[in-house]
Order: sequence, then structure tokens, then C-alpha cells
Amino acid sequence: MAPNSTLLSRGLARPSVAASLIGICALALAACGSSEASDGSDPGASTSPKDNQVTDATGTSVKVPSTPERVVVLSEMDLDAALALGVRPVGLTAGRGQQGAPGYLADQAKGVPVVGAVTGPDIEKVVRAKPDVILAGQLADEQVLQQLRKVAPTVVTIDGTKDWKKALSLTGKALGRENKAAAFLADYDTRVAALKKDLGPEAGKSVSVARYSAKGSAVMQQGVFISDVLGDLGFTRPGIQNRKGEGHSTPISDENLKEIDGDWLFIGTLTSTGSDQALVDELSDRPAYKQLRAVSSGRSTVIDGTKWTSLGGAQAAVSVLDDIRKAMVK
Repeated sequence: MAPNSTLLSRGLARPSVAASLIGICALALAACGSSEASDGSDPGASTSPKDNQVTDATGTSVKVPSTPERVVVLSEMDLDAALALGVRPVGLTAGRGQQGAPGYLADQAKGVPVVGAVTGPDIEKVVRAKPDVILAGQLADEQVLQQLRKVAPTVVTIDGTKDWKKALSLTGKALGRENKAAAFLADYDTRVAALKKDLGPEAGKSVSVARYSAKGSAVMQQGVFISDVLGDLGFTRPGIQNRKGEGHSTPISDENLKEIDGDWLFIGTLTSTGSDQALVDELSDRPAYKQLRAVSSGRSTVIDGTKWTSLGGAQAAVSVLDDIRKAMVK
């Protein structure tokens, strides 16, 4: 999964994109002022009654419009959060393994222009979107952040914990929708409590989550979205899934498939069609896979990897609860 890369790829850092900030301001027209006026990081800067001061995930104070109308999102989690709060972005970055929005958000985000990839934004495309706020996910490249701040107030929404709940709350503040974010989280907690009760004898079972590709199976470790959701439900995790990781493990060969086993197994790919899905179909016919305890007992489920095994977010969390209820509650 791995979480979105925070660095601009070499391909995106080409000279035309990393041109002078003067060039960027010329493209941005009125949307691009001085850095002090745009990024809100100057503690002495005046704040209009129509502006809010937000402290982002890096501790930077950012002045944002009280009701942003043109929002660009630079991570899957930002896209998920914005849509959950009723804001349709004017630009998004493609999800991991996707040409556009993650599969589970594709319908909601249909028609929203792509302004970058998981490796980083295309500054020129961001400028053309004319944003009044940029949600920058976990972007850590200071040079890129400086360029973005010349375009519009830029809020880094995801800290080192990659906690989707914290990111949603911060996004709510940045978009002037704190109450909606709080209501969403309260509803999530209610759903979690209900599902834990309804799980009955399945409560506390070991749950394995794997992403399959041509390289093999990778399991999701601690410190990522799906592990947080499963932790909320009180499930245990088998083997190395109990360990802190950068996202997912290194690929596990088919010969060592027993390492992905558990009382329950949820496995999927980053695409629901094409060669990746064909690989999962092939895997299901292999003797080693059929011999897994979760598979032989009928406790394996093919899932949408774009929401289970990627960066995740608010709507992804609720959808995962629904998937678990469908699979595990009789």
C-alpha cells in the first residue's frame, strides 16, 4: 500500500513544472499573491473576518477562506474526506494503481480533473484548477509546498500517524465543516459499537488482510488505515501483521502462503478488472491457497484493495465496516 509517496518524482520535477515562482504566479493570476498573503504562515498577517486560521499537520498556521469553493486534493484520503463532508473538489491526484480516483470513490469523483499522481502534483495543472484551498495530504517536499503556497493556501492534512480520524477533523476545519466531520466520526463510532455486538462468536478473531499482485501477496501491517479500523473492532492480527510497518510487507511467495492465513482472510488487488483480478482468480485455484485455514473453512473474502489496502479515509472506513458485516455476521 502503500501509503502515498511524499516526494515529487523526477518526472514531475521537470524544468517546466519547477519553473520560477514568478511564472507560477503569472499562471495563477489573481489566485496567486505573495507567499505571506497566501500561506497564512506569517503570525503578524491580518485575517479577514471571512478567513479562518488553521494549524495543519506539520504545525504550520495557514489562513484559509471560511467557506472554500474551489478545493484541490492531493491524496486519496483528502479526496475521501472532502467528499464525505459534501465538498466536490476541482482537482484530484490519481489513486495508487489508478488512472483517476480510487475505485470506491470513482462515481462520486467522476469528471474531476486529475492534477497529479501519488508521486506528487503537477504544479501547472494545479494552477489551472484555480483553487482557493489545497489539501496536500502528507506531502513533505518543502520545495513543492512552497510552489503550492504561491497558488493557494495549502494545508498538510496527514501527520506521521496517518490517522484518518485526525485527518478528517483537520479537513473539516480547513473546509469550514467541523460539525460535519464531528458528526461523521460520531456515526462511525456508533457503527463500530453495533458491529462489535453483532459479531458474536467472531469477535476477537484473527483477521488477515492481503493485497495480491504479480509479485505475490503482501500483508498489511500496523500503522496503516485498515489496521486502525480492525483495531477499533477488537480483532487480532496474525504473524507480522502485528508489527509496525511502512504499509504492507514485502511480497510473500506462493510457497509461503501460510503467512497470510488467519481465522479470516480478506484479499484483493488495487484494480477490480484486468490482469490483477485474473491473478486473484488463478490464486484461488492453487492447492496451497485452498489449504489455508481461512479458505478451507469458507472464511475468505475478495475485497476492493483501493479502499482496504491503500491510504484509506472516512468513507473507506465505513465501507470496510459494511464489508465485514456482510462477510462475518450471520
